[in-house]
This record gives sequence, C-alpha cells and structure tokens, in this order.
Amino acid sequence: MNKKKPYVKLALDAAMGITFALLFNTRVFGGLAFHEIAGIAIGFAILTHILLNLNFVKKITLRLFDKSLPRKTRLSYGLNVLLLLSMIFVIFSGLVISRVVLPNFQFGNERWFEVSHMSIAYLTLALIGIHIGLHWHWVMKVMQRLLHLKMSKARARILMTGAAVVVLLFGVYQVYATQYISRLQMVGNVFGVPTAAAEERGMQRRDFGGKPSMNDGSAPTEGTGMNQENGFGRRTMESPRGEHGGNLQDTNFVNVIMTYFGIMAVFAGITYYADKWASRRKRALAA
Repeated sequence: MNKKKPYVKLALDAAMGITFALLFNTRVFGGLAFHEIAGIAIGFAILTHILLNLNFVKKITLRLFDKSLPRKTRLSYGLNVLLLLSMIFVIFSGLVISRVVLPNFQFGNERWFEVSHMSIAYLTLALIGIHIGLHWHWVMKVMQRLLHLKMSKARARILMTGAAVVVLLFGVYQVYATQYISRLQMVGNVFGVPTAAAEERGMQRRDFGGKPSMNDGSAPTEGTGMNQENGFGRRTMESPRGEHGGNLQDTNFVNVIMTYFGIMAVFAGITYYADKWASRRKRALAA
C-alpha cells in the first residue's frame, strides 16, 4: 500500500480538482442535484485526503514553531489550513442556500451566504492553484513513476517549459474571459470592504439584507437581477457576460474543466516559478 499511496493521493487530488471545477457551472450533469451532491462529496474527499497525510500533518503541527522548520514548509502548512477553512465555508454556505439536498435548512442571512458562497469559491480556486504550484515537483515525480517516463533532465526541462508557457497563456485568457479578477475582488465585499467589482454589480452592503431572493424555492424573484444558473452562488447578481463570463448554454463538461483548470494553472505557474526563483536566490546568498 505504501508504494501505491502516492498514486492514490494523486488520483484523489485530481478527482477533487475536476469536481471542484465542474461546480462552477450548475448546468453540467443534470443541474443543481449534481452541483450540491458533488459539493458534499468533496467534503468527504477532503477528509480522506487529510487521513492519507495524517502523519505528515501531525509532524508539522508539532514542529510549527520550531525555528529549524523550513519557511516553505511553514508557508505550505498555513496555505493548507486556509484552503481547508475556505473549502469548509464553501460547503457549509452551499448547504445554507441548498435547493435540493437541504431545501428547508436555514441559517443566518441567506442572501449574504449566496454572495459569499460564490466569492469564497473563487478565492478557493486561486488557493488550489497555489497549492499545486508548491507541490508541483511531487506531482511530476509521481507522474513520471506512474507513466514510467525516462528522459534526460535537459529534455524534460524543455518539455515542461513549453507546456508551462502554453498552459499559462491559456489560463491568462480564461482569467480575462471569465472576469475572474473582478469576481475575486468580491471577497472584500463579503467581509464588509466595498470593492469596484461589487459596486458595478450593485452588491453594496445594503444588498445583503434579509430580502428573500426566491419566490417559491426554485425560481428567481422577478426584478432582482439574480440568476439561478450561475454556478457557485447560482442566485447571485447577473454578469453582462453570462455564466462566469462565458455562455450560459455551454454545458460541455470538458470546456468547464478546461476553463477553471486554466485559471488554477495561472496561480500554480506563478507559485512554482516564484518558489524556484526564491530557492535560487537562497542558494546564491548562501554561496
């Protein structure tokens, strides 16, 4: 099992990433039922992920304030905690605004949870990308062992660099096409910090009142400017570009996965090369 454990971890992480990307479009695989059930399934997958890495988690937690602990390890630990908390919030807020799994569940201000569900989901997308970037060496190592790839370091470097450029360019385009930065800025509005993106969508603090957004639990209230088919925060304010800056009629799950994996790739690439630069600088200073 120990030899297969890295493959199990990689497969689980890939499954979580794919599923999370699909949650940004509530029209794939039948609509809200898949969206809500898959969201809950991710919660169990996260628990499994933690259990698979439990020994490492215990070890780092006990050494967290040890000065000899590498800064990168401490940074990775902090990021993992933040990622875990954001995932928990996205799942919980999803249950609060649920229309399929828990239609009668009520907790606090539902309108606020609708907006925060989407906003924190976009933040989580960035955190996942950063997490991948910090562990990219491990990912490539496991992939090489899995596929039995044998090539020179020079050839591997050329292939990786070429692939990275293509993926990053595609990711940058997706960031622009989905208006990702504007949506990410809405995180500030969730915590009471007005942003330009929020003002453009009319999402000031007054919008977070207790006004119900649904007439009968299934149809948007007329004239609210809300859109049920909007992925995370499906009843949030409409964007002039449609579903997350894309086409509301696009239910091709491959396109959805590519779009949001592309966004993750931008953060993964930036993190990977920033980490690489920091390592080189550290070695140069130590020389």
